[in-house]
Amino acid sequence: MGKYPKFFMEHFQNPRNVGEISNPDGVGTVGNASCGDIMQMFIKVNGNRISQATFKTFGCGAAIATSSILTERIKGSTIHEALEISERISKEILSELPEEKIPCFNLATNALKLAIEEYRCMEVGLYEKLMKQAKKS
Repeated sequence: MGKYPKFFMEHFQNPRNVGEISNPDGVGTVGNASCGDIMQMFIKVNGNRISQATFKTFGCGAAIATSSILTERIKGSTIHEALEISERISKEILSELPEEKIPCFNLATNALKLAIEEYRCMEVGLYEKLMKQAKKS
């Protein structure tokens, strides 16, 4: 346990923002076939700012902690800022994680990117168009 920073362990032992958001504006789901971890990130957007961010994971302590940290830091940010925060956190945390745990953090950032992508698609109506096309197929 000594190989993890104190703030990281705090998020593992007391994760924040766990669960689903009802009627989310974006959901990103990713998995890692090599370790079996699965991550879902949920966002709610109000006026181009992320008002809520939560996660669900079937994964190790590193996956839990990194998701908790990421959701805490992006709340209140714009979509663009959330992506920048994700990059900054990547640099901050990845340098302190054991190499074998880096994919756990990448799950959280990739799930966030997919949630934002879904939100953007819904904003321009693309999501509904794709769903209609899928039903016709």
